Amino acid sequence: MLEAMNLSKRYEDGLLAVDNLNLKVECGEIFCLLGANGAGKTTVINLFLNFIEPTSGTAKINNIDVTKDPLEAKKYVSYVSENVMLYGNFTARQNLDFFTKLGGRKEMTREDYYQIMRQVGLQEKAFEQRLKHFSKGMRQKLGIAIAISKNAPAILLDEPTVGLDPKAGAEFLDILRQLKDEDRAIFMSTHDIFRAKDIADRVGIMKTGRLVGIMTKEELEKENLEKLYLDYMRGEVVKEASG
Repeated sequence: MLEAMNLSKRYEDGLLAVDNLNLKVECGEIFCLLGANGAGKTTVINLFLNFIEPTSGTAKINNIDVTKDPLEAKKYVSYVSENVMLYGNFTARQNLDFFTKLGGRKEMTREDYYQIMRQVGLQEKAFEQRLKHFSKGMRQKLGIAIAISKNAPAILLDEPTVGLDPKAGAEFLDILRQLKDEDRAIFMSTHDIFRAKDIADRVGIMKTGRLVGIMTKEELEKENLEKLYLDYMRGEVVKEASG
């Protein structure tokens, strides 16, 4: 569903933000990409979304080259950012209606929107409440609701759990598990090692633009992910990843 093939991005100032990335994320899989700030995680997401173009290589969504046919590729993906940008003077339902129609779905009813907001755990009293009164956790839930309403098979999430309290973070992971069970392909960038280990089918570690390690859930159960991550960051592990 999501595939990077020899994908690289060098910025105008010479910074090599993504260096020859090869990665595939299948439907029904949660892939978490770990890395420090500046490791290249957000650049990878921006390349998949065609917000920026690669220096070399290819990013594909549903086997569609995102550079050659960006509008068609975007039909198959939803995106949730660290800080979900919504309209503060709109209610939750109005935001959901606006972005759903912007995504091309015109047939949704008020009850359809309510059902999606229930699915993501938003309290019913918030459905017709203005967004300017929402906590970050509530905004993240609405962001996921918008992603669900698009009905895209792939979801990209950029640091979605930053700033969430433990309860909101746990609820957010439960929503991701539901989406996985619906056979969505989920790619999440994060530097939250513990939540990554809890939710991911595979975890990748990125350092200075290179994917330096990938571990499966089975491997994660046998490893101390925090220690392994720190070893990669210190350069004590030199194995190159391919995924």
